[in-house]
Amino acid sequence: MTHPLFEKHRAKLDAALNAIHTRGYWAAYNEMPSPKTYGETAGDDGKKAFEAQLGQQFELSQPGIIGWLASEKSPYGIELGVSYPVCDIEALIAAGQAAMPGWQAVGVEGRTGLCIEMLDRLNAQSFELAHAVMMTTGQGWMMAFQAGSPHAQDRGLEAVAYAYREQKFVPAEATWEKPQGKNPPLVMKKHFEIVGRGVAVVVGCATFPTWNTYPGLFAALATGNAVIVKPHDNAVLPAAITVRTIRAVLFENGIDPNLVTLCVPDQRETTQTLVTHPAVKSVDFTGGNAFGQWLIEHCRQAQVYAELAGVNNIVIDSTDAYKPMLRNLAFTLSLYSGQMCTTSQALFVPAGGIDTEDGHKSYDEVCADLARALEGFLAKPEVACAVLGAIQSTDTLGRIALADSGKLGKVLLASKKLDNPEFPKAEVRTPVLLACDVADESAYMEERFGPISFIVRCADTASAITLSERLVGTHGALTAGVYSTKPEVIEAMTAATWRSKVALSINLTGGVFVNQSSAFSDYHGTGGNPAANASYADSAFVANRFRVVQRRYHV
Repeated sequence: MTHPLFEKHRAKLDAALNAIHTRGYWAAYNEMPSPKTYGETAGDDGKKAFEAQLGQQFELSQPGIIGWLASEKSPYGIELGVSYPVCDIEALIAAGQAAMPGWQAVGVEGRTGLCIEMLDRLNAQSFELAHAVMMTTGQGWMMAFQAGSPHAQDRGLEAVAYAYREQKFVPAEATWEKPQGKNPPLVMKKHFEIVGRGVAVVVGCATFPTWNTYPGLFAALATGNAVIVKPHDNAVLPAAITVRTIRAVLFENGIDPNLVTLCVPDQRETTQTLVTHPAVKSVDFTGGNAFGQWLIEHCRQAQVYAELAGVNNIVIDSTDAYKPMLRNLAFTLSLYSGQMCTTSQALFVPAGGIDTEDGHKSYDEVCADLARALEGFLAKPEVACAVLGAIQSTDTLGRIALADSGKLGKVLLASKKLDNPEFPKAEVRTPVLLACDVADESAYMEERFGPISFIVRCADTASAITLSERLVGTHGALTAGVYSTKPEVIEAMTAATWRSKVALSINLTGGVFVNQSSAFSDYHGTGGNPAANASYADSAFVANRFRVVQRRYHV
């Protein structure tokens, strides 16, 4: 008899399995904050639930509490004041290990059904989560709702679907019969048990605390592992809400809730001790290269899935839709003030300019026209504030100031500080656009996280494609793009991205942007270049998180 929650969610699972096979558009959770989907009072209820947590202790009833910590500062300038339990890591690990046998006992279908129940419960809290994401990361409201809630939930479901598919490939039992000629055959009964590898640690990032956390969290959970969620110290609340909801679903279904816990360390060394603990068998991480490389080098006892910093780039050769191209690029460079791992930083343009349907455009004209497109797109303050959000880190403000100084290249468009009437203390900045020569590698060949982009003057298109490949191979990237009306150029860029192993977007001029990734369809983070040590949308992301242990005996 199958688990009741598996039967409850079977249709959704089947649709997800079909989606990851066909790769067409499908979403389990509505990305629009519609009252018809979420309920007439969902918006107000979610905001009230968020506000009720401000200035309070966030109770989780976890083991080993040794103190409380409030570390978050909102980019919008509001007082958060939420304090979280600081727990002894040995207590969290021991509790997770103790909970794993009961989690294993519910089986693949039971774990799958429970994980989808968790995601559905989180979906019902989408407005609360969206406010938490917005106020801790600086995202604009619509991005915070979409990326922080339904899109993140879709990514979690995607991981669950892959986990189910890989685990169901393993039969529960088999009869093994080997002929022995005239003698009776050798007959054995064999049983195959799927077991989690051990405790999993998911290290969250500051800018996308659910979208980048849910894949690893649910991949580890669905494959039978205990999970410790260690959020970024400035984006704890979305992770805490998530953990609390998951623990409630576990408890309601007779599973030890300490299978999933929240770790809020009071010092960096505690995190290092946690991720290198012998009981920790997988670590998921999204963030900067320094700590990411440290994890890869030091967590020898664990499989590390790391999405690191890179230098995303676009080759602009020619176009038959010049103004739509500029509008698309303007949105790409402005969205969430460039605080996305997929935002383009280097735009490679031939020194001789590009051909367009409006005639030939020189390099200088392309520079000037993109600067004007950015200014025009952000001309209305209400649009600018909604798209840009707020700057999350003081380090990013420092990088903007450096770019504005002209030390990295010619300033085509300086950053401006905008006022947000709803949040007067918000740090809102428009993008910086710089021009530089291909030889100025120290400027553009380093990730400068934030709203900072370079238009790099290259000798020609062929050298630009060669440079793009070298840049991705050396420094990594999660996205690449090309604009061209010439099939041979598109073929050359395609071949370059096959070799450097980075996702390519070709001639985007409409409502899809290079820095967006769709669950169930796009392969985000190929795992093939220095920016991605994991593939977040295929079987490889889940298959190494469980083991098959067999037992056999003669019949």
